[in-house]
Amino acid sequence: MAILSKISSAFINVFVLTWDFGLFILNLLTFSHKPGHVVPPHAAGHGLTWPEYVPPKEGDSRSACPMLNAMANHGILPHDGKNITFKELNTKVRQTFNFAPSFCFFVPKFSADFLNRSYWSGHFDLAELSLHNAIEHDASLTRHDAALVPDQGKPDSQLVDDLLKEATGKMPDGSPLLTIPDLSRALSKRRIDARKTNAAYSENLFHNMFGSANSSTMLTIFGGRINDLKPMLAEERFPEDWEPRILARYGLTMAKFNGTVLPVEFGVKTKVAKQ
Repeated sequence: MAILSKISSAFINVFVLTWDFGLFILNLLTFSHKPGHVVPPHAAGHGLTWPEYVPPKEGDSRSACPMLNAMANHGILPHDGKNITFKELNTKVRQTFNFAPSFCFFVPKFSADFLNRSYWSGHFDLAELSLHNAIEHDASLTRHDAALVPDQGKPDSQLVDDLLKEATGKMPDGSPLLTIPDLSRALSKRRIDARKTNAAYSENLFHNMFGSANSSTMLTIFGGRINDLKPMLAEERFPEDWEPRILARYGLTMAKFNGTVLPVEFGVKTKVAKQ
């Protein structure tokens, strides 16, 4: 059974990567969405109008991911963050953030696998996604390490503030913009600090790449715009009149995303980062 499972997983991975590359090509050949029309009709957020924001209540389940928590805070996912299906997560994330369908299948499927549940019929609570060293990892830009703060469902205001202060870019109107070098520098500082403060700190290539990937959504989906990132990271709330900055017809593919993730990770310099 173990061998069959590995063969099945390998087949699925090859299929998803092929599918993803096909969508990448289609994005090059088709017209993009017009600004203001990225979120599809009948989905929450269409027309730049998001459901009411309600902060989490006692007993609600939240994850280490600000974007998923924001979806629950706005009722796009169940507000209590519980009993969510992996297939529902796929659909809602795709509609809300304009990730490609391939991307939106791969990550929930990966989550189902590390939780030992069926992608097709399984359910989960948001807090379960914070299983240490699965998707959640040390040296997060918005959370202290799980060994220091077991509840990963809430952002750390000081870490968020430190991150936003790294922005050196400027929008045409003068508002601050987070760039690839800014993000690399922030990750460098966090990894150095986490090593010093967490005796149980762990790091490997997979977790580093996943950390850079998680962080790179700030540059892709949010376009690096600090005015949009501040409410999302600090309050886990959608800014007013916001929509994904990815306009591609078939959404942000993994193939396209890697064009941001790899430069971010390659720019991390943990031996020379400023203290």
